This record gives sequence, structure tokens and C-alpha cells, in this order.
Amino acid sequence: MAAFRIDLIGRYLRPHRRTVLFGAVALVIVNVLSVTIPLEVRRIIDELQGGFAVSDVLRQAGWIVLLASTMAVVRLISRQLVFGVGRQVEVDLRQKLFERMLEQEPGWVQQTGSGEVISRATSDVENVRRLLGFAVLSLTNTALAYAFTLPAMLAIDPGLTVAAIALYPVMLGAVRLFGGRMMRQQRRQQEELAGLSDLIQEDLSGIAAIKIYGQEPQEQAAFGERNLRYRDSAIHLARTRSTLFPLLEGISSISLLLLLALGSGQLERGSLTIGGLVALILYVERLVFPTALLGFTLNTFQTGQVSLERVEELLKREPQISDPITPQQPTTPARGRIEARNLHIRYDGSNRDTLNGLSFVVEPGELVAVVGPVGCGKTTLARALGRMVTVPEGELFIDGCDVTQLRLTDLRSLIALVPQEGYLFTSTLADNLRYGEPSAPLEAVEAAAAEARLLDDVRGFPDGFDTLVGERGITLSGGQRQRTALGRALIMSSPVLVLDDALASVDNNTAAAILASVRAQRQRTILMISHQLSAAAACDRILVIEDGQLVQQGHHSVLVEEDGAYRRLWEREQAAERLEAVA
Repeated sequence: MAAFRIDLIGRYLRPHRRTVLFGAVALVIVNVLSVTIPLEVRRIIDELQGGFAVSDVLRQAGWIVLLASTMAVVRLISRQLVFGVGRQVEVDLRQKLFERMLEQEPGWVQQTGSGEVISRATSDVENVRRLLGFAVLSLTNTALAYAFTLPAMLAIDPGLTVAAIALYPVMLGAVRLFGGRMMRQQRRQQEELAGLSDLIQEDLSGIAAIKIYGQEPQEQAAFGERNLRYRDSAIHLARTRSTLFPLLEGISSISLLLLLALGSGQLERGSLTIGGLVALILYVERLVFPTALLGFTLNTFQTGQVSLERVEELLKREPQISDPITPQQPTTPARGRIEARNLHIRYDGSNRDTLNGLSFVVEPGELVAVVGPVGCGKTTLARALGRMVTVPEGELFIDGCDVTQLRLTDLRSLIALVPQEGYLFTSTLADNLRYGEPSAPLEAVEAAAAEARLLDDVRGFPDGFDTLVGERGITLSGGQRQRTALGRALIMSSPVLVLDDALASVDNNTAAAILASVRAQRQRTILMISHQLSAAAACDRILVIEDGQLVQQGHHSVLVEEDGAYRRLWEREQAAERLEAVA
């Protein structure tokens, strides 16, 4: 697994290999200079033992300052190059993640959780950036520091060098001991953060329901519990870090003290010059920082690897709904004929088919209502037409073409679907209406609004079509939101219009006017899924579904006279209307 991760890191860095190479060269120069400066300090101190002039001291000091300044500039360049690679990978990776998320089927977000998805696209990508920027730079610099510094130290005094680094294996052992624990704790913290984000997202989306039912205390308690779990995971990780880092620094300090103690004896015996001891001290101090930083770098590296795995898991996930290998071209001109042949749809985790052998035909230009009790599969049928759920081959057809053999873009251009809850974006009303056709002129927007019986409402807004729609359309009424979603579908030239209970928030007269307007404007096949049988009564034909099967079909005047499911539904609706009238 470790080799795979290194190979994975290499794959991300490969497109930026030239920048990485320049950064590596700059790091080599930095480490050469960092080794050269102590050697120069040793030479200068030893030369000044026999006497010196102030001009000599200033000249030598200027030389050291020049070397140190050059090293600082080159170090700055190396960090900008390597950190820049991390930032560029972050941008590219976040774009790839977003594109991959849009390729997934709609049900995937509900199953995964929006908080988990957001966590991978934000915090995990940031951790990958730190891995490919800071961690790679730090680990490379540490390796180069030891590779250049240790030979120089051994050349001055092998015994003191061994004594100075004798405690470093203890340091590495401590890192190894705490590294696995930190990795597990980091993963747990990320999982808790994802759960917390998911809860916040859910509560913000359902804030109205929370207030209506007075569930603020319960939601606060649930959030408090998750918040405490996240706090505990963060504290456990912080405790491990706060134990490891001071331990590393303490070991490094003991190493320096050991060098001073043994080096003073060497000076007394004359086997080591003062310049040599000063150079060794400078070298040990040079190794203290990268060695002490090794723990933090390793933690960043491990965290980045965990995040890299999570990101790769999402990038490698193949959507369950995708284009066929050899797609079929849609029939031209499109007519809008719909046919289901023994259609079966089953959701993941369910033990029964939601649609169980459904068969019907809707001819071009027909206005057909689909009715039935709650949970009979009406919405599933609407989603199946646009392949928002997995559809078996050879069971659902548009204009004689199997929907599973069409490109998704081709299929969805044939069908304009208005879902039960039309999602509105935080933008202007005009932009929401032209969402499916971003280049549509204002005249087309006004025409679609008129068809959806929204134009009079828009004229009453101070800013008209430039009115800013709040998140999820919160500034609009329920009926206005539904009619805006309907107008968004009408602005498209799709031959099939599917209304999934899209007129539930408007009265019967308005619903009838909308349907008449839609039919009068252009030739469309309209499939209207509705709980309002009074609206369905005006349709050319009605399909009655029970338990995922077609049990009746025909015109309202015929079905209401037959003893069956439709008649029971109609009588129940009429009784409910009479009760409301009495109340």
C-alpha cells in the first residue's frame, strides 16, 4: 500500500515535473550553502586565532552574510516553486472532483451524505495540497540536510558526530510509535467533521420544518452530541501531537548538550579546534529543525495520504447511470412517443420492485395523467424517463429508442422534467427560468413565464425578472416556486414534458389554465403525475397505477363509472372536498 501511495503521489506531481525539478535543484543549492557556511565559519575562526584586524573581520563577516543571503533567496524560490505545485494540484483536483460528482447518479448524494461529499471536496483536497506541497518539500529538505550535513560532520570529528546523532534513533522510534495513532485519530476526526457538516446541511435545508414543529431543542441536543464527539476526536489528536513534538525537541536539545559536553573535553585535549566545535554546533542546530519538524511532516504526510485515498475513492467511482458504449442516435424529428414494456425498477436496499411490470404507451401530443395511491411508483416512473434511476435495458422507450441506449445528454434534451420540489438557485428569477437554456433571450423567458401563469406575479415584483431568488427560492411562495420550475421546463424545446405533481401548489383553475396554455403553444407529449384527480379529469387519458402495475387506463368519464381503483380514489377526493367545504 505504501508503494502504491508513493506511485500515486508521483502521478499527481508528474504534470508539474519541470517545476518540481527546479524546486529540487534549488533545495540542493540551499543545502550545499548550508553546509558551506559552517565550514567557512570554522576556517575564519581558526585563522583569527593568531590575531586579526577589524577590516579582516568585517570582510569575512560580509562573506558569510552574502552566503546566508544567497541561501535565503534560493530557499524562498524553492518554497514558492514547490508550494505553487501544491496549490495548482489543489485547483486541478477540486475541478476534477466537482466534475466527477456531477457525473454521479442523483441517489448517490443522498446515500453518501452531502456533508461527506463536501468534506472530501474541501478539507481532503486541502490535505492533499499540504501533502504535495509542504510535506514533500519538508521530507526532501530533511533527506538532503542529512545527506550533505552528516559527511561534513564526520569529516570534522567522527566520534562527536556519532555522539551527537546517537539519540536520533530514539527520535525516529517515537515518531514511528505515535505515527500510526495520529493517522487513526486524524481519520476519526475527519469522519466526525463530515458528520457534523452533514447535520448542519440537513438542518439548514429543513429549518422551516424544525421551527414549525418546535424541534429546536432536539436539534440543538443532536448537534451538541456530534459537536462533543468531534471535540473529543480533536482533543485526542491534539494530545498525541502535544506529546510527540516536545519529545522530539527534548531529544534534539539533549543531543546538542551532549555535543557541548564532549566537545569541551576535546578542546581541552587539543584534538579539536574551536572553529571545528563551532561548526559542529552549527551543523547540529541545522539538523534540529528538520528533525523536530519530522513528526509534524510525517503527520501531514499521513493525513494527506488518508485524504488522497478518500479523494481517489471518489474519483474512481463509476456512476451507475452513464452513457452506453455504443450510443444510439435519437429519432429525428423527435415526436415524443413513450412506451414502457414490462418495466421493473428496484431501488438499492429494497426487497421489492417499485415498478413491477408496468406497460403502457403514450402517443405523441397526448396529455396523459398518471394517478394512484401514495407510494405506487408514480415519481419513480418520472425519474425513470430521464434515467435518474437505473433502468433495465429494453423496457422503456422514447420514439422507439431504448432510453438505456441513448446518450444521457440526448435523452434529457428530449424530456423536460418538473419534479415535485423544483429546486431554485440563489440567483435572479430570469436566470432560474433560463437555467436549462442559458442563452435564451428575455423574450423567451417572458413567454415561458406567461405559459406558467407566472408573468403577472413577476410584474408585481419591484425588480421584475431581476428579482433575487433566495436559497431554494425562499423569497417566493410555494405556488410561485412550482410555476418557476415549470417555466424553466417550458423554455426548453423538449417534445416530452413530465409534470411530477408540479401543479400541487396551485388551484385547479390555474392548473387547468396552465395545461391549456402549454398545449396551445406547441405540440408536446405531456405526462402529468398528480394527486389532484380533478386536474387529471381534463386529460386525454388517465393511467392508474397500484403497487407498481397499471391496473386501469382510459378517460375520466369511463373510469369513474367502473368499479376499480380510480373510482375509489375519486370518491375519496370528493369526500375530502365536501368535508373541507363544510368546515
